[in-house]
Amino acid sequence: MKIVIDGAGEVGAHLARMLRAEANEITVIDNDEKRLADLAADSDVETLLGDPSSIQTLKEAGVGKADLFIAVYPYSAQEINLVAALLAKRIGAAKVAARINNEEFLSAENRLLFKELGIELLIYPERIAADEITAFLKHSSTADTMDFARGKLQIAVFKLNEDSPIVDMTLGEFITTVKPSELQEFRILAVSRDGKTIIPTPQTKFHFSDLVFAISRREGIPALYGYFGKDNIAVRSVFILGGSSIAAMLSASLVRQGIKVKLVDKDTRRCIELSETLPDAVQVINGDGKDSDFLFDEGIHQYDAFIALTGKDETNVLSCVVAKKFGVNRTVAEVENIEYIRLAEEMGVDNVINKKLITASRIFKFTLSGRARFVRYMTSTNAEVIEYTVAPGSAITKGPLKSVEFPRNAIIAGVVRGSEAFIAVGDTCIEAYDRVAIFALPETIREIDKVFK
Repeated sequence: MKIVIDGAGEVGAHLARMLRAEANEITVIDNDEKRLADLAADSDVETLLGDPSSIQTLKEAGVGKADLFIAVYPYSAQEINLVAALLAKRIGAAKVAARINNEEFLSAENRLLFKELGIELLIYPERIAADEITAFLKHSSTADTMDFARGKLQIAVFKLNEDSPIVDMTLGEFITTVKPSELQEFRILAVSRDGKTIIPTPQTKFHFSDLVFAISRREGIPALYGYFGKDNIAVRSVFILGGSSIAAMLSASLVRQGIKVKLVDKDTRRCIELSETLPDAVQVINGDGKDSDFLFDEGIHQYDAFIALTGKDETNVLSCVVAKKFGVNRTVAEVENIEYIRLAEEMGVDNVINKKLITASRIFKFTLSGRARFVRYMTSTNAEVIEYTVAPGSAITKGPLKSVEFPRNAIIAGVVRGSEAFIAVGDTCIEAYDRVAIFALPETIREIDKVFK
């Protein structure tokens, strides 16, 4: 595909590197020479210095022949991205996406308006991040979770503690401990260890600190928690550090669900602004969250979850470590430097939010066939979870899964057929219009896409 990215900031640069790895033809526009030079130094993409909303610049970048145009220009009003996206569509780009920073645009009515204007996808990374955290707090014994068909199927990530019942077991040994009636309720998909993702065989042994990825039917969740030695902790109170836009949206969302929220920020003016705009139920406190005595005085040890959203990775990670020492059960840190994510997890942070990765997930599906409903990256792995709607006559419908040539580093995890959801096994036959959940390593994505066309 020919893809033009308008903006070489953190999100644009990450997208360029990721999409180029998929053998796409990438051109990146920016008016900052240093950002372009940094990108060109470590990736094989074409760069163009110019005004991000200039018609001439867009034409020079080949937007008229682009399969996809992505407007993610950094540090500017959203109007620049919207104007660039609209111009790109008029010039001839097949599909366009634009980053925004106004939640009003995400209403169903306004989404339809923008779609009629030609913008197929509006991306608000901060809103997506807030929604991801809210979902995580609902499944608080997992490191990450993802629902299909309104929770009928769930992919969950479990971190193995020293006392986990399955530590030092092989997958084959674990399966023998599962009750026959529960074998169809869930399935182990992958193991993440030392930064590498392993698609397990029966001989794969589970180690302390592994992250284990599993898919389960809703009915199988209690049993799965039991086998992993986990208790689902009800989150009724949340302590948020940082007054960012993510923190504001998250606070409002949580109090609407009846959850007690305390938000701390060291900027007095920002605290006043938040106090005036957030619901009265959100307790806004002015103070330094890096001061552990202050955190204790504010009762951090009395909260079920601690969320660090200061905009500084080091502060977020270290404050989560402090929260754990005070006895907080669940911690979440915003970590924008991808290299720090593994470090954060090794230091005991339960869940990491990265706007670049979640934004990339939303955009990446645009590079696949129209049958891909969405793509998402899971915590602590380079793997992706993709949901496809099966086209009539596609290769995947030609027989049971065990007879279909499917990439080795990919697993068809579960299937939603009408109102029914089930775990996929070798004898499963996929039918037209099924919704299929796939767990896959990046190098397999193009092969998978072909099977569903």
